[in-house]
Amino acid sequence: MPGQPAVLTDERDQLLAFIAQQRDGLRHAAYGLGDAQARLAPTAGVLSVGGLIVHVTEMERGWVDLILCQPQQGGQDDYVDGFRLAEDRTLAEALEELDRVAERTEQVVRAIDDLNQAVPVPKGVPWYPQDLDAWTVRWVLLHLIEEIGRHAGHADIVRESIDGATMFELMAGAEGWPATEWLTPWTPETQDART
Repeated sequence: MPGQPAVLTDERDQLLAFIAQQRDGLRHAAYGLGDAQARLAPTAGVLSVGGLIVHVTEMERGWVDLILCQPQQGGQDDYVDGFRLAEDRTLAEALEELDRVAERTEQVVRAIDDLNQAVPVPKGVPWYPQDLDAWTVRWVLLHLIEEIGRHAGHADIVRESIDGATMFELMAGAEGWPATEWLTPWTPETQDART
C-alpha cells in the first residue's frame, strides 16, 4: 500500500523500513521546492524544509556514531547551524547527503549481530539521562523512527505554510500516483492553479 512500509517478519528489516518511511516524509515535503523555497521559514519558528533535512541527516549520523562508539563532533554553534540549509548548499545536495547517511545506517545496523548490543549513553549532555549507562541498538532505532517522524511532521507544516501543498498530494506527485476523485497529485501545474 502506498505510504506505508511493507509488513516484514524480520525485526531488523521492519525497523529499517519504518526509518526509511520517515525519511521519505522529509523527501516528500521537499518535493518540487527550489533552493530558495527550501530555506524559507514561514511559520513562527525558524524551521525550514531544507534545514530540517540537514538536521535529520546530522542527527541520524550522530546516533549511528553512538552505536559505533565514535566520539560526537561539534558544539552549540554547530547544533544551531545544523537547522539551516546554508546558502552554498542546494536542496539536492542535502537530499543526497541524507541518502548517504541512510546507506551507512543500513550497513551498520545489518552488521550488528544483536539488537540488544549496548550503546553507551554520553555523559554531560543535558537531554540524555544521566542515571543510565547504556541504551540498546534496538532502542536507538526506535528513537530514530520517533525523531525523524517528528521532524517529517515539522516539514509537513512548513511546506503547507509555503504553498499549501500537503503530504498525501506531495507523496502522490513524487511517487507518480494516478489522480483520483479523492486526491490530485501535486505538480507545478496544480500549484499554479492554487495561486
